Amino acid sequence: MAMQILQFLLEVASGLIAGACLLRLYMQAQRVPFSNPIGQLVFALSDWLVLPLRRLIRPGGKFDLSCLLGAVLVELVHYLLLALLSGALASLVWLPLLALFGLLRMALTGCIGILIVYAILSWVQPHAPVAHLLARLSDPLLRPLRSVMPLVRGIDLSPLITIIALQVLQMMLTHVQFSVLMGNW
Repeated sequence: MAMQILQFLLEVASGLIAGACLLRLYMQAQRVPFSNPIGQLVFALSDWLVLPLRRLIRPGGKFDLSCLLGAVLVELVHYLLLALLSGALASLVWLPLLALFGLLRMALTGCIGILIVYAILSWVQPHAPVAHLLARLSDPLLRPLRSVMPLVRGIDLSPLITIIALQVLQMMLTHVQFSVLMGNW
């Protein structure tokens, strides 16, 4: 039981830090200001890792690759510690692949979370302080569907359809990961 608790705490810690790095990358790509409470939290969770990495990788263009590198490093350390804790040192060969799948799963889960909070907030409290931020983060995910899907009696179903599509992608990703790691690809 102690091992499960340790693995859970490791998962939470790495999820928070790598998730903050990925959200920082996404917010910068969408040119979302960081002057809001969510932006300040993202900075607080990721500055200690991203800022030193910027000395190695200069930010340029739309994507700050130091944020992505930070998330990758956190996931690599996460899976390394899991391998050491479980005694599965033979799985060290798979660390980069596990980290990649972990990051993809985290990105999909983050997008689903953003869409769920955006949808609920748009129904319950559309003028909340973070509503504009969530709308800006959700818009790139919803825009493709909104352009082809009409409102149904004034209700926008694009968040629901997008969440379902992202969950299907998660299932496919899990299947691909299992197939690759088991050698059945």
